[in-house]
Amino acid sequence: MIHCKSLPLVILLFSGFTFKSFAQETASSLINKIADHVSISGYTDVYYAYYSDSVGTDQYQKFPVISPKSNVFGINIVQLSAQYTADKIRATTTFHYGDIPTGAWSSVNNILQEANIGFRLHKKIWLDAGLFKTHIGTEALLPKDNIASSLALISYYEPWFQSGVKLTYNANDQWLLCLHILNGYNEFNDNNRFKSIGIAIGYTINSNGTINYNNMLGDELPDSRTTHHLRFLNNLVFNYQLTSVLKTSIGVDYMIQQHATLPDERKTAAAYGGIFAVKYQIIPMIALYARADLFSDKNGFLTGTLLNTENELTGLKQTAFTAGLEYKATSNSYFRLEARDMILDKKQHYFRTNGAGTNSRFEVMINAGIWF
Repeated sequence: MIHCKSLPLVILLFSGFTFKSFAQETASSLINKIADHVSISGYTDVYYAYYSDSVGTDQYQKFPVISPKSNVFGINIVQLSAQYTADKIRATTTFHYGDIPTGAWSSVNNILQEANIGFRLHKKIWLDAGLFKTHIGTEALLPKDNIASSLALISYYEPWFQSGVKLTYNANDQWLLCLHILNGYNEFNDNNRFKSIGIAIGYTINSNGTINYNNMLGDELPDSRTTHHLRFLNNLVFNYQLTSVLKTSIGVDYMIQQHATLPDERKTAAAYGGIFAVKYQIIPMIALYARADLFSDKNGFLTGTLLNTENELTGLKQTAFTAGLEYKATSNSYFRLEARDMILDKKQHYFRTNGAGTNSRFEVMINAGIWF
């Protein structure tokens, strides 16, 4: 029997238990609801590399992106990403650390690879804003997304990151269209009053192949410069699985910039690059791959200028050949052994080997990566 004097206490205790149970159920339901829309992913790539160019112990090589230190065991990247995807909203945040972000990423928001949020405006239209990886390029930033681990020189001079807004139209299963309004070329923060614009058009041929055209138009010099230097980058990419064991990737870039010719910057200058890469799957776990690439920026508006052996002021001109062996113990991992010979114009002694200037660099790298 419950006495009347005890009744208020019993009611209070019962109410407390009821509220606690309700709160727990509500929190659990909310967590489960959020978890249904959130995915977590991660990626790690470690390396050992050797370069013939003598830049010193623990120093970043010229064109530092993938495996950029010689005679060193290093970490290319450790990254963790969270994605939220719902019917009318989506968001991505990715943090990264390692030699790739240190050597090649922006000094602004350096630990952030991506941080953006998007809203569905229509069944087939999204508007996203924030920090993004670039929409330009035959090769992606991460080794796991490319045939080879190292990056062609043209990839190095393309933008890696960008900030702004993009409008995406998923027309159908074959066509994807994107319009970008950006702070600038390889910029998180803007360095002048102008914005850059870019277009990405993707076409899926069939289950084996795609064609993509990407571009970017903008003026990247500070406002203190009174002469305009409008730059227009065009990038065409063709990926195709030729057979069940043979994959190929072809990319072409062509860039022009106003008032960029040497020596007086009076005319429009051009630069170009090309990539041809193939991968042959010997058995399910082992593949061979090769890549040939070229790059020319004779006026140096991308690479900067140097004095060649005849004291002429030029930009870089380069060809390179890469070959590698890949072992995949699982579908989400790899072990690669890769070698590359990078050759500049014979008059451009940009590298040094054993204290002497040379126009070539030989490199070997071992990469191991895993992702989830």
